[in-house]
Amino acid sequence: MTHFCLEVSGPFACFTRPEMKVERVSYDVMTPSAARSIFEAILWKPAIRWRVHRIEVLKPIRWINLRRNEVKSKVQLPTVEQAMKSGSGQIGFYIEEERVQRAGYFLRDVAYRIHADLSLAPGCNEPLMKYTEMFARRATKGQCVNQPYLGCREFAAAFSLVTPDAPAAMPIGDTRELGWMLHDLDFTHLADPQPRFFNAKMVAGVIEVPPFEEARG
Repeated sequence: MTHFCLEVSGPFACFTRPEMKVERVSYDVMTPSAARSIFEAILWKPAIRWRVHRIEVLKPIRWINLRRNEVKSKVQLPTVEQAMKSGSGQIGFYIEEERVQRAGYFLRDVAYRIHADLSLAPGCNEPLMKYTEMFARRATKGQCVNQPYLGCREFAAAFSLVTPDAPAAMPIGDTRELGWMLHDLDFTHLADPQPRFFNAKMVAGVIEVPPFEEARG
């Protein structure tokens, strides 16, 4: 197991609360699943696993109300499968006819320091050092498999690798109860992944993330 730390930032972020059905409303801080996705955007392989264990908030929590254009429908999988079998079919839709405006309550001007451990997947016999060096090289150069984002794909995240000797900004001094927060999805049953939650608390700008096994469904 190898520890890595990244600093990520961006002008906007939205870590959507799953209980909000129409409008997007963000959690107060980044969720562990969003942090994991940033590490995976830099390096993901079937042979490795990322485990986020700490999130540090580096800038005061600020909010903004925005209205955005969104698409209310999506192409259904059975429609695509039928078109593939028959060799023809209508699998698209007209955006102008499906467009709606929705309100959103987003975070603005965010910065986090996220900590995660890199380990091998069960049954993998490859050397961990291979992936450790690969991630460190890619993160140092700013390379990624896909653009990391802060909750929504349109909110791109800037990232940098934090080394042990680098000067570190102090987390904010805010302490608050964050309530039940999404930890990650349980993919035990791939056809029906289930969300898992944990009772989050920020102490002097730091959220300690429990192991996924301790999260509740």
